Amino acid sequence: MFELEGYHGEAIRSMIRGWLAEDIVYGDITTESTIPEDSLQKAVIHVKEDGVLAGLPVARLVFHVVDPTLEFRALAEDGQRVARGTVIAEVEGRTRSILTGERLALNLLQRMSGIATKTRRYVDALEGLPVRLVDTRKTTPGHRLLEKYAVRMGGGANHRFGLYDAVMIKDNHIKGAGGIRAAVEAARARIPHTMTIEVETETIEQVAEALDAGADIIMLDNMPPAGMAEAVRYIRERAPHVKIEASGGVRLETIREIAATGVDIISVGGLTYSFESLDISLDLGGKKPGGTRA
Repeated sequence: MFELEGYHGEAIRSMIRGWLAEDIVYGDITTESTIPEDSLQKAVIHVKEDGVLAGLPVARLVFHVVDPTLEFRALAEDGQRVARGTVIAEVEGRTRSILTGERLALNLLQRMSGIATKTRRYVDALEGLPVRLVDTRKTTPGHRLLEKYAVRMGGGANHRFGLYDAVMIKDNHIKGAGGIRAAVEAARARIPHTMTIEVETETIEQVAEALDAGADIIMLDNMPPAGMAEAVRYIRERAPHVKIEASGGVRLETIREIAATGVDIISVGGLTYSFESLDISLDLGGKKPGGTRA
């Protein structure tokens, strides 16, 4: 589940305060002008299309930051498939507070659930195959913790979280270091023995060089399936302990063919940078008639 305590919890609270400040600035003028200060209401949050949920604990935190007296009741769980029309949460308390937090809570819920929904489609496409679907660092600035959590709720897994937690030698590192071997040796001399080194390759010649240099993980980047299958056979014959990752241009229509080449991991940047938000609404007093998408 989502960790809202400790460092991550405080980091998320801080981000929420900043996002609320961006929206409110000097006050919620419409709500303060039209809603009596003592007004109390219950609102329902419901989905308007089928999907996979992610972000309910974050929505709860948004409303709590706006007004700690608001009561948020989740009626579903993150990672759950939901059908259009499902009421996923209720919020009860000061009407002004509910309306002030509404947009930010929904924005985060919609985005995170959109990522989870897209991820689940890719996971479903890989059913029965021994391969792991992972995300990348192609996340929205400031939203990485939330978006990578959403990937997990969709059934995927996380690649590295940043530049600090793994060595990934890409084409520009190779150029700058003077070659694959030079880059691997320089990295190996600096990192602790517990850290792995991954090398991005585009040709079978680069794969051979990465193996000779002692890479722990080899990424096959933008290779056609036939070339990828050849590279997998080459690696398995010479270094069966080395993990193999496929990346670059992976689509829902092609992911199963890529997985069939025998790779261990498939990374898809589009999980977090090219997705459609799930349609989710908040209504005071109950769902409006016709509140589902046809």
